[in-house]
Amino acid sequence: MGLEDLNHNFLTGSLESLVKWSRYNSSWPASFGLACCAIEMMATGAASFDLARFGMEVFRGSPRQADIMIVAGRVSQKMAPVLRQVYDQMVEPKWVISMGVCASSGGMFNNYAIVQGVDQIVPVDVYAPGCPPGPETLIHAILTLHEKIRTGEIAKRRTDNGGGAALQLDAPPRTISIGTPR
Repeated sequence: MGLEDLNHNFLTGSLESLVKWSRYNSSWPASFGLACCAIEMMATGAASFDLARFGMEVFRGSPRQADIMIVAGRVSQKMAPVLRQVYDQMVEPKWVISMGVCASSGGMFNNYAIVQGVDQIVPVDVYAPGCPPGPETLIHAILTLHEKIRTGEIAKRRTDNGGGAALQLDAPPRTISIGTPR
């Protein structure tokens, strides 16, 4: 008796497929809204765009309850250690979406106060382009991330390069006051 003779009332699959399915259908985002992109991120969570259909209906206030960080807006040098601390407190596996041109590359703020790309602080999995990117662009980035989770592409990338979370922040430089010698 082969499988074709059985009734079609059972499911088969691997445990890995089940885990991937549950991860991309119940991902919980931690919002890290820093500038005008945060308004578009909030609009994406509203009823007009309904993130609940992707299992992301509640933005988590605690990093310990989230597995996706959406960095929306420009990251200042003072905010970079805080961003890294929130990322380190998130549960594994964790993913990052860089939302907007300011988060992705510093945008029009090419100066010493703004980090020129959030990928210098945390490993970014998906970039959402635009200034500011609309809710449709963020939804596309979320769906792209879900596809990467489903296919296991992200896990392969992180094992190949030694795990993206191994980045270390340097201590801020000490300030030296210049005055008259005594």
